[in-house]
Amino acid sequence: MFRRRFFVSTALSIPVLLYSPFIQGGLGFSAPAFPGSSWITPVFAVVVFAYGGVPFLKMAVPELKDRSPGMMTLISMAIVVAFLYSVASLFIPGTTPFFWELVTLIDIMLLGHWIEMRSVRAASGALDELAKLMPDTAERVTESGETEEVPVSELQDGDVLLVRPGASVPADGEVVEGASSVDESMITGESRPVDKEGGSDVVAGTVNQDGSLRVRVTKTGDDTTLAGIMRLVEDAQQSKSKTQLLADRASGWLFYAALGVAAITAVAWVIAVGLNIAVLERVVTVLVIACPHALGLAVPLVVAINTSTAARNGMLIRDRIAMEEARNLDTVMFDKTGTLTKGEQGVVGVETAENWSEQEAFELAAGVEGDSEHMIARAIRTAAEERGVQRASVSNFENLRGLGVKATVDVEPRSGSEQASGEGEAGTASNANGASREHSDPRDGELVHLGGPNLIEKLAIDRPSSIASFADEAGSNAQTVIYLIRDESEVVAAFALADVIREESRQTIDALHAMDIEVAMLTGDSEDVAKAVSEELGIDQYFAEVLPEEKDTKVEQLQSEGKLVAMVGDGVNDAPALTRADVGIAIGSGTDVAIESGDIILVENNPRDVVRLIKLSKASYRKMQENLVWATGYNVFALPLAAGILAPIGILLSPAIGAVFMSLSTVIVAINARRLRGVDLS
Repeated sequence: MFRRRFFVSTALSIPVLLYSPFIQGGLGFSAPAFPGSSWITPVFAVVVFAYGGVPFLKMAVPELKDRSPGMMTLISMAIVVAFLYSVASLFIPGTTPFFWELVTLIDIMLLGHWIEMRSVRAASGALDELAKLMPDTAERVTESGETEEVPVSELQDGDVLLVRPGASVPADGEVVEGASSVDESMITGESRPVDKEGGSDVVAGTVNQDGSLRVRVTKTGDDTTLAGIMRLVEDAQQSKSKTQLLADRASGWLFYAALGVAAITAVAWVIAVGLNIAVLERVVTVLVIACPHALGLAVPLVVAINTSTAARNGMLIRDRIAMEEARNLDTVMFDKTGTLTKGEQGVVGVETAENWSEQEAFELAAGVEGDSEHMIARAIRTAAEERGVQRASVSNFENLRGLGVKATVDVEPRSGSEQASGEGEAGTASNANGASREHSDPRDGELVHLGGPNLIEKLAIDRPSSIASFADEAGSNAQTVIYLIRDESEVVAAFALADVIREESRQTIDALHAMDIEVAMLTGDSEDVAKAVSEELGIDQYFAEVLPEEKDTKVEQLQSEGKLVAMVGDGVNDAPALTRADVGIAIGSGTDVAIESGDIILVENNPRDVVRLIKLSKASYRKMQENLVWATGYNVFALPLAAGILAPIGILLSPAIGAVFMSLSTVIVAINARRLRGVDLS
């Protein structure tokens, strides 16, 4: 609307300028005269006022009704005064027509608002981009197995959809058939495609890569993850932070300041030169300069860019004030399990008996645990895969309740490196000292056990001293120890397992310490586990054996010490603590955007995003401060100039020049805000 009215008003302003005596005299030319040409300037100026100026008047009405005058009130006052003066000049002898200044004033106001709206629109473009991710149609699988193309709006829970390679997923659902990888970067910020197979969840708007998937719909329309993210982004952009509320109040103060300066200007000029048109011109100039375009844009534009930048980086802001408060945090409290750690068991240490290598130990252990879904079995298999170790082939697998598992080795294990090394036919190998040994390579039919201390006690086996020392040290670190036993008589290896600490956690805590922010940790685990994790990560303070319902009291305890605390948790078990904290950060909740406990939701389960959040908060607030200083400083400088304080030395600002300066201030504020897009969040 502002763009259209700007171009139309500017076109209509050209005749006004060409036939303005002031412009003709200043530029030294004469426009062609014809009967009625003297009315070109007023007629076209009135049209510009009615078409380009009236929208400002309409937008000022709500401000006046709410008794909260602001930007639109000031603009309306300026153009109304200019219009009335111009019309009056037609009937008052000796006055200079003012129409050219009226139309240029309106044109520049329209231009400034167009620039403002365009900037805000661009900053809010994340919503448009999210909306574009949703396809309009979907391929629904019929009862006969055929597919039919239907509008996405007609999908219902339980429908089965065919998602072809390269197509967007039409609705949230569960994969029931097929395997592929899916690009979820627009939801999680993770650039790597995520593998999907039967039972995997998929999110509407994500893009299928290389395989076909059949997906059963679980959520549609406004219930989808993408729709929830869009609501959060939109709500965050519409909400107001403390700084924005301050800017709104400043606009009101500026209105009264402008009236005061205008009144003083009028009185001073009347005393100095008497009551004449020059006085009105000074008053109009003051009101033009006072128009708080830059002030009105200073914070909202930063907020819009901040919100869209956060969304692109996997941070969904529900509470603007919390986002602003993040810059002042001096303590960040993390829930341990699933936040600082992966929430799953992993092998953190291995010790083998003499003449046994880690590779051989993993071959047997992974083979014995090959079909088990127990978390310890998964941890050992994962560790073996990470080391590129092949599993030994086993049979007669048996679960020993409360003790562990056992199995019979069917085929002698061979890793690729051993096969390439040219072993002898007898299957012998050499240890580090070059000694030949046969017993370390299991033979067909050999019995292997894998279990904990209870299994050792049951079989009455002595551990080698090196393995015993390893187990004692692991126990002191609250790690679980699993033993590999051969022939019910020989402990050949021990594996230490623990909830694996994320590598990102170390980087996060180091970065927070570099920002002079203390780190605390909450966990329901034992004192030993909490202490071990705390020492390994360099955490400043920890609370162990804390029940979920007690977590908020720990947050309150830190707050009572005068600290501004952020709580980082999974958003479900940690809900009371997230609510109690000054800034509640729900992490890893990308597919549960309806969560109500967190002020800020980090889509990807990556603690480093906490650092990015604080950096973005600091950068955004800095931009707000810069813009507010520029906008208010401009008015503080320009108002006296507009009032004519430098008139004794021949410097006077016309209303049109004042409008140019005002719009220039707006452009500078807009450019400065947009620089927030380039902030380094690494």
